[in-house]
Amino acid sequence: MAAMVIKFRCIPMRETNASRSREKTTKPRLWALFGLCLTGLFVLPTAFAEPVRREALPVLALTVLPAQTDTIDLWSRVREGFVMDEVSPALVRTHERWFASHPEHLARTAERSRPYLYHVVEEVERRGMPMEAALLPFIESSYNPAATSPRAAAGMWQFIPSTGRLYGLKQDGWVDSRRDVTAATDAALDYLQKLYAQFGRWDLAFAAYNCGEGCVARVLKKNTSKGKPVDYASLQLPTETRHYVPKLIALRNIVREPERFHVQLKPIDNDAYFMQVNLKQPMTAATAAKLAEMSMTEFIQLNPGFRRNVIGGVTSSAMLIPADRVEAFHFNLQQAGKAESSLKAYTPKNGDTLAKIADRFGVTLQWLRDHNVVKTNRKGTLSESQTVLVPVRKPEAEPAKSDQKPDLRASLPFSRSRTQPL
Repeated sequence: MAAMVIKFRCIPMRETNASRSREKTTKPRLWALFGLCLTGLFVLPTAFAEPVRREALPVLALTVLPAQTDTIDLWSRVREGFVMDEVSPALVRTHERWFASHPEHLARTAERSRPYLYHVVEEVERRGMPMEAALLPFIESSYNPAATSPRAAAGMWQFIPSTGRLYGLKQDGWVDSRRDVTAATDAALDYLQKLYAQFGRWDLAFAAYNCGEGCVARVLKKNTSKGKPVDYASLQLPTETRHYVPKLIALRNIVREPERFHVQLKPIDNDAYFMQVNLKQPMTAATAAKLAEMSMTEFIQLNPGFRRNVIGGVTSSAMLIPADRVEAFHFNLQQAGKAESSLKAYTPKNGDTLAKIADRFGVTLQWLRDHNVVKTNRKGTLSESQTVLVPVRKPEAEPAKSDQKPDLRASLPFSRSRTQPL
């Protein structure tokens, strides 16, 4: 028998003698029936649901039920936010054919976006931007936060060093925030909104994101001075930029209608994949991953911005952990105790060398180099103005030598080259 789920909402009611009398007789029966429905022990058949709903509303008029969790596929939410018009149709068709003929590339990139896409969609939606912006990392980096281009652009949003610093992304021996998922997303969307405010069109904002605002401004000025059209196809943009927005629109069309292009997009949960955890004291990345019951590969996938094997060094104390592991992390941290899981700052004394510090705290020279940004003078001693992170307690076992590169990004299982299918 067909069944119907009953949803209740607050409505204003005018109380009368008749309604008060009816309420006295129906309230106990309705509350009992409603309780069974809530517990799942009873589901109203469709034929009886509507009369009961009408009778129940006066009783439940002042009852506010918790909102139901939205369980739709995240791709559906992405599709609802598409607003841009098509530009350069011939180029759009070219890129549609490329994506449709390379389904393995799209499938890999979509799978790689799984930990990050929800966060990007949330931010794009919160700012009232077109949802096409959430697809931009597909074009920029194949949604790889560890990607590096030949032009030294880095991260999911491919910031070059100067633009990254301009938008507050730290780049030092400890972190490269261009690879930080949340920080780089904020910076990229800030930059796109600035470009939209400057040019008044999203196609030009995306073009300027690729080649720079100066490039787009010069081309617009040139066409305007000669009385030429200023639509996207009429602008004499650099070749990569001329393809850039059509490629984004082509990808948008495929995401919007995957069946038409014989493409399959695996569902992505419309829930936060990760949460941010702030540390009061620094700890090694290996310890953080262990406490969160994660592999190092999983941990680095969410935290590729750290350039040393330590979290919460000099410049950053926030890390990302899968939402379903946060409770385990806090429990395990409490069980382990601060001394067992933390690092402490040590100020070198006059004449201290790395070797002396390593012996003093029971670690190897390689461990110190992997977990610190250190500079020594010609004699091999450290400046007293430096800060060196060392274990609060001597580790139980320390390998004689580590072959692991200090940059956490080295362990990411993704290609570090920028993908630009044309």
